[in-house]
Amino acid sequence: GPGPGAAAASWGGPGWRLPGRVLELVFSYLELRELRSCALVCKLWHRVLHGDENSEVWRSLAARCLAEEALRTDILCNVPTYKGKVRAFHHAFSTNDCSRNVYIKKNGFTLHRNPIAQSTDGARTKIGFSEGRHAWEVWWEGPLGTVAVIGIATKRAPMQCQGYVALLGSDDQSWGWNLVDNNLLHNGEVNGSFPQCNNAPKYQIGERIRVILDMEDKTLAFERGYEFLGVAFRGLPKVCLYPAVSAVYGNTEVTLVYLGKPLDG
Repeated sequence: GPGPGAAAASWGGPGWRLPGRVLELVFSYLELRELRSCALVCKLWHRVLHGDENSEVWRSLAARCLAEEALRTDILCNVPTYKGKVRAFHHAFSTNDCSRNVYIKKNGFTLHRNPIAQSTDGARTKIGFSEGRHAWEVWWEGPLGTVAVIGIATKRAPMQCQGYVALLGSDDQSWGWNLVDNNLLHNGEVNGSFPQCNNAPKYQIGERIRVILDMEDKTLAFERGYEFLGVAFRGLPKVCLYPAVSAVYGNTEVTLVYLGKPLDG
């Protein structure tokens, strides 16, 4: 049936002109889908919902949908607001769009690869992008092994294959950066090394890499720390692209956190 937003809009009475604090309290009991409907009712409701990203609405939603560990540890330390944390959760790794040899940990953001011999295993996020600009960070918590690739993939890219290979970038459906040898991969070929400087430092375990997808410019770029490493891929197709990773090392873990629109430095 119609959600609370539609019901309220049809009142046309004083109900939908409640004080902001009261609206906030009511909204704090709703789920994200219902809040989306409420935001469309009127300017006041939209303002109450989106004016303060740390309001009671987003705090209570975060408390309900995020694991306590995600809120307690530093996983989301670069996502300052509760609204941002809720959004990051909805953009996290998909528990059913990944290799059967990986699972998503209880924190909701970290992939664990089981120790399976001669297999390369990947995962995509729940939501892909066909427009706009988007940033997320990825980091390895455990050995990289021989191949550890971060990047993007279409829905058609395979997330599991035999052997230890650079799965992300192995066909025309994915684009990857192998952190082990600093090679860029697409269509089964090496597209040169990255970043393009002499003696680029090797990736250190725990180091957060920021990935920036620009669907307007059709580019994929990377940052390390606060250093922009440059554009890695240009001419991306106008299709839905998902943040993705592929791993080979037994019991290694990879965390991915969606940050939202990139801040232009």
